[in-house]
Parts: sequence; structure tokens; C-alpha cells
Amino acid sequence: MIRLNFQLNGKQVELPEVVDSVEKLLTHYHLQSRIAVVEVNKEIVRKEEYETKKLSNGDVVEIIHFVGGG
Repeated sequence: MIRLNFQLNGKQVELPEVVDSVEKLLTHYHLQSRIAVVEVNKEIVRKEEYETKKLSNGDVVEIIHFVGGG
């Protein structure tokens, strides 16, 4: 099985090749229904682009999601 290697929130990760877009990455980590900001290679990805923004080996990805509470 081919895998993608990239940096996610400062850690090296290896994920199945099917996790090849921002949308699939959020789904993989069960974050698809949360409010999140995603940055790929220091560029913020707009929510409308999550499905089409492809991930590649060596990318640097940051995900910030908001948690409620008080």
C-alpha cells in the first residue's frame, strides 16, 4: 500500500494514499463537521477548496479546530 508522508501540526505522519485531499484528511481525523482552519505549506485553504486541494509527500499541514467549553 502506498502512503503519503507529510508534516501535520509539527509531527511527521504517514497516511494511506487515499487520504489525498484536505477534505479526506479532516474526515480521517473525524474533524469534517467541526469548525477548522487548515493551512497547507503556509497558505490557508478556503473551505470551498477542501475537496479539491490535494496533498503531496513533503507538504506541511496545520489544522486548528475550535473546542467549545467554559
